Amino acid sequence: MIRTIAIDDEPLALQLVEGYISKTPFLELVDTFDNPLDAMDFLNNKSVDLIFLDIHMPDLSGIEFTRILQNRPKIIFTTAYEKYALEGFKLEAVDYLLKPFNYEEFLTAAKKAQKLIGLEKQSHEKVEANNEFLFLKSEYKIRRINFNEIKYIEGLKDYVKVYLQNETKPILSLNTLKALEAKLPSEKFMRVHRSYIVNLEKIETIERSRIVFGKTYIPVSEQYKDKFQEFLDKNFL
Repeated sequence: MIRTIAIDDEPLALQLVEGYISKTPFLELVDTFDNPLDAMDFLNNKSVDLIFLDIHMPDLSGIEFTRILQNRPKIIFTTAYEKYALEGFKLEAVDYLLKPFNYEEFLTAAKKAQKLIGLEKQSHEKVEANNEFLFLKSEYKIRRINFNEIKYIEGLKDYVKVYLQNETKPILSLNTLKALEAKLPSEKFMRVHRSYIVNLEKIETIERSRIVFGKTYIPVSEQYKDKFQEFLDKNFL
């Protein structure tokens, strides 16, 4: 199922898209919004795969809304203004539905999104299976992060900082530590604190229940102490 929201300031247009989504078997309507600001608040806490998005709206246009999204879902623009089509495709929109559009046109666009999302999910599964690297969004780019270059990862609410061996500044990404932990190979990485994951192969010094990386001291909390001690015992002389 593709998790979907719809955003449109015109009630009838929003109702039409909502009806089209409900009759499409592979789409799950999570919520609808009559303004992009409410949708932004929603997306700060929850994720979706696809947005059906009107362009011409007060306060914040669909184009502006798309530009400022951090973890951008797939976008299908729904608008009465053909002049925005080029700008929409520059933002890598899946499709551009010109109002009034019928269900056949809607379904064609939705199937495009289904295909792209499916390909991305297959790619993510392969990345997880190779046990060597993952791709991470950071500063409007997608970075390949090799597992053997990671020293440790720090979680900061909705963000993570990934500290690499040969880089002075961490890579900042809008993500959660829990989501990243699920992608990392458990034989190489361990959660030692609610805010830290460490690369076990990069640990060189441990001091008073703290892992030392240069001038950084990472505490091993009580919750994870037994598991970390088990790792030490297996490798202790």
